[in-house]
Amino acid sequence: MIHVYNTLSREKEAFHAITPGKVNMYVCGPTVYNYIHIGNARSAIAFDVIRRYLEYSGYVVNYVSNFTDVDDKIIQRAREEGVDEMTIADKYAQAFDEDTIPLNIKPATTRSRATAVIPDIIAFVEDLIHKGYAYESAGDVYFRAKKFKGYGILAHQDLAEMEANAAGRLDDQELTRKEDPIDFAVWKASHSSDEISWVSPWGKGRPGWHIECSVMAQKYLADTIDIHGGGIDLAFPHHTNEIAQSEARTGQTFVNYWLHNGFVNVNDEKMSKSLGNFTTVHDMLAHYDDPMVIRYLLATTQYRRPINYAPDTLEQARAELERIRTAYRNVFFRISTAKTGHDDSVDYAIAEHISHFREAMDDDFNTQNAIASIFELVTIANNYASRDEIKLDTATRLTHAIADLMNVFGINGLSEHLTLSAEAQALLDKRVQARAVRDFNLSDQLRDQLSDMGIIVEDTTQGQRWHHA
Repeated sequence: MIHVYNTLSREKEAFHAITPGKVNMYVCGPTVYNYIHIGNARSAIAFDVIRRYLEYSGYVVNYVSNFTDVDDKIIQRAREEGVDEMTIADKYAQAFDEDTIPLNIKPATTRSRATAVIPDIIAFVEDLIHKGYAYESAGDVYFRAKKFKGYGILAHQDLAEMEANAAGRLDDQELTRKEDPIDFAVWKASHSSDEISWVSPWGKGRPGWHIECSVMAQKYLADTIDIHGGGIDLAFPHHTNEIAQSEARTGQTFVNYWLHNGFVNVNDEKMSKSLGNFTTVHDMLAHYDDPMVIRYLLATTQYRRPINYAPDTLEQARAELERIRTAYRNVFFRISTAKTGHDDSVDYAIAEHISHFREAMDDDFNTQNAIASIFELVTIANNYASRDEIKLDTATRLTHAIADLMNVFGINGLSEHLTLSAEAQALLDKRVQARAVRDFNLSDQLRDQLSDMGIIVEDTTQGQRWHHA
């Protein structure tokens, strides 16, 4: 059985889906005013791995995420570039897709934009006002935080301390508009004719940040959902406010399991623009030749732990991924000459390590222990491929096991470089024949010819091997 660490209870809990065999999962997406940074990618990959493992375990996952496409940062960026807000949002929403596709992040079942649910947001806010949980003030609408019993429980913060901190961040005008400093905006009045806005019962304005995720979760999933995910920095205030406004509206538990991923540090320092270590995925992909190495680094650290992104950690990830690829190919190349049948002892070991992988992932998606099980399969693969004789069923089972488990991490394409043109295959076949009759001059000529085509040939005790340069 899968157990997950619930931020709300601060304990590992047995996972029970509301509907057997189905999981409703909501994960907060980016604000589309710039290219996503490595922290955004870490969150997207962490929950992509969780989704993939749930699917591997037999669940159908309805995965919903958002684009925040109306926000102060977007408005500021639009003014700086002299364009409208939707031009900025469209540009960086498209960039999100362009940057996540190479990292093999599965598309959300539903990816909604805040501006697509404005009528739903207005209706949601009207319900909160009707129930006495929200009030209008000078065109803004605020949520009465203290009216909601248990406000702040997700972040395990003291209400008085939150109130003092909130008061210290507000200017006099905003303090005047609020009944209490801790109240938060669910609708923001428009104070300028050149910023994006919508007509509402409270005048022209736009949604507050927190409201869109509550609306989308209820609209596209249900009043109560199985899993809500996001970075640990979102636990307060974003997810705290989601709980308050959602449960105030419905009177039901909003989320059964709250999952939060850890931070990404860059060269052992917190990532920030002021430190000059702010790293966008767009730049990483432009300067790094293998996106799967980036994916591997971010996917194989347990999602709640911090990750240190640095050149040496990336090179370590490259080396580890290449070990897995090489082991897979070692067996793959032997399949064509394998004998019919299977080897019981190897089959047993494969099944054992698949079981260990599942045990690790069932334990709050412990990817670090799970990848250790894959490396046990790597050792088996290398040893098995070195035998004089291997069996077809076992070799096939071994390659499928490695590929299936790596797919949980979102690392696929282990065999994508193992296809050849008809011309290259003919030269390799001819070279095998030349070596069989000890015509080493012709063998060397063919090896050079293949090298010119970008194919490196190696001779091993188990026969000819090749890979792309």
